Amino acid sequence: MKRKLQEVDAGEKPASSPSSSSAIGTSMNTTDIVLQTSSPKLSQKQDYIFHGGRRHVRPYYFEFISHVNKRWTGKTIVDLFADEFKGRPRDYYVGAVKCGRIKVDGETVPVSYIVRSSQKITHFVHSLECVEGFGHEPPVMTDDVQILVNEPDVVTVCKPASVPVHPCGQYRKNTVVGILDAEHDLGPLFPIHRLNRLVSGLLIIARTAAKADFFRKQIEGGMVKKRYIAKVIGVFPEDEKVVDANINYNGSEGRSTAEDANSSGGDKKVKGKPACTKFTRIGTNGIHSLVLCEPVTGRTHQIRVHLQYTGHPIANDPLYLNHDVDNLETKIAKRIDADERKMASPNDYVYSSEDFSIDPMCTNCPKLIPQGYEEHDEALWLHCVRYSGTGWEYECPYPSWASL
Repeated sequence: MKRKLQEVDAGEKPASSPSSSSAIGTSMNTTDIVLQTSSPKLSQKQDYIFHGGRRHVRPYYFEFISHVNKRWTGKTIVDLFADEFKGRPRDYYVGAVKCGRIKVDGETVPVSYIVRSSQKITHFVHSLECVEGFGHEPPVMTDDVQILVNEPDVVTVCKPASVPVHPCGQYRKNTVVGILDAEHDLGPLFPIHRLNRLVSGLLIIARTAAKADFFRKQIEGGMVKKRYIAKVIGVFPEDEKVVDANINYNGSEGRSTAEDANSSGGDKKVKGKPACTKFTRIGTNGIHSLVLCEPVTGRTHQIRVHLQYTGHPIANDPLYLNHDVDNLETKIAKRIDADERKMASPNDYVYSSEDFSIDPMCTNCPKLIPQGYEEHDEALWLHCVRYSGTGWEYECPYPSWASL
């Protein structure tokens, strides 16, 4: 399937199936976009570029699919995009419709075309500026996705920090699932639990839908025990500490707060959802402590915010470090193991035609990274070490930072 190469954009939600994706080849000329709709693989080894201590993805084309909803009905195709997806100027959408990168029900339409309910809108994109885009993916750290157990129906890995588990937001190929497909030909895969992108450690992935269902039933039934380790600020109490504090997640801020479940009085209601975490100190050097974390519930950022609640936040957690923590800790959060990694700035990359072909109207090309990506991600000092349930148990080695 080929489309005229003219313009690109972002904003629509991608199709639920990855089958409409495409990679951009270095031999592509500037007149065609080739969509590899028949490929069952999410990623290939040649999709990656390693530079400056980061794993980059060669820019590629992707077909986004949207359906006209009630609010969109009656708008012109250009007004729809200009009103709903403000990442680009109106003139861009005019050109995208004229050149056929934006189509309605598979057909090129005039810029004055008025959309009707449930019509399918397709959009061929190469460069995206919003969090729901693919094309130029953000880089991740180059640490390998280490396979720990590889059985016919389950694979466990040590997930490196900075790598998402599965396609989401701006990430598609630069994910654990994508890397396993490219480097180990493992797929399809069914992750049965999640780890935050900056968290490392044990990740259990089913290789069949039946095995995924087996694990999920135990997790939902509260039959699974989880263990993490964290490196926190200060001398954590020697005795076991149980934090029973509600977690209230603020989606607009991207962070959680904790409130004592027993602090409500009178008409005051405790916000958030019930959450409980058990903490046990493993060791301390007087500056930091290594703590075993056993979450009883599974709320967003639960361990991180509960550790903050105790007064001992994770020592390199920029989101939950207390305001009175010395500035040095914030600096550590920005650059962990900098002496070991010696990573170049993302902007140090110099375009080479051997790496990828330029889309002449892409706002990111010839840069490799997407717009808005400026800082390096580093490993949060929180690591999943063990999951166990009825009749099974999986573990992961400690990371290098766990030494005191």
